[in-house]
Amino acid sequence: MRKILYHPLSLSALFVINFFGTIYGYYWYRFQLAETPWYFVLFVPDSPTASLFFTIVLFFILQGKRAPLIEALAMITLMKYGVWAVVMNILTLIQDGGLDWTGYMLIASHGLMAVQALLFAGLYTFKMWHLVVASIWTLHNDVIDYLYGMMPTYGSLSTYSHHIGYFTFWLSIICILIAYYVVIHRSKQYSSLTTRT
Repeated sequence: MRKILYHPLSLSALFVINFFGTIYGYYWYRFQLAETPWYFVLFVPDSPTASLFFTIVLFFILQGKRAPLIEALAMITLMKYGVWAVVMNILTLIQDGGLDWTGYMLIASHGLMAVQALLFAGLYTFKMWHLVVASIWTLHNDVIDYLYGMMPTYGSLSTYSHHIGYFTFWLSIICILIAYYVVIHRSKQYSSLTTRT
């Protein structure tokens, strides 16, 4: 399975998918970005920026290189915003009694974002300091979103913004801890085992 996933053809296909998905994601945010102060623009299109990080990671891997800081940013944000969008759309479905086709498309595409973050964890090379920097970025983004009101618009759920902000903060923490355990902790365990043998 890993041989297929990590094969250059698979990585190239994934690069193309994420590249065009990222472009579409920024296009999706065009209306909100048009109303966003310039100094917050970087922190508004969360999901496309997450897929942009992963696209950059794939580009480097295909070139036989590594970008560990971008890897840490990609892993955390892909998981976070992938899960976040799935949860928000399911809550919208429950509250409104239905979704249009874009809602179901967002559930599928963002669910796959979170899955690919974990599927390709075996390729990541980031260390603790990369994870710390990526964590600061992620939590800072939460502050911009929910303290300065730059969070993504989510229609009928807007009245629950404080609850959503609280959920988002803890989702960030959980994703950071998963990234630490899956990449750094396991790497330490592997190094320890190889040293003993």
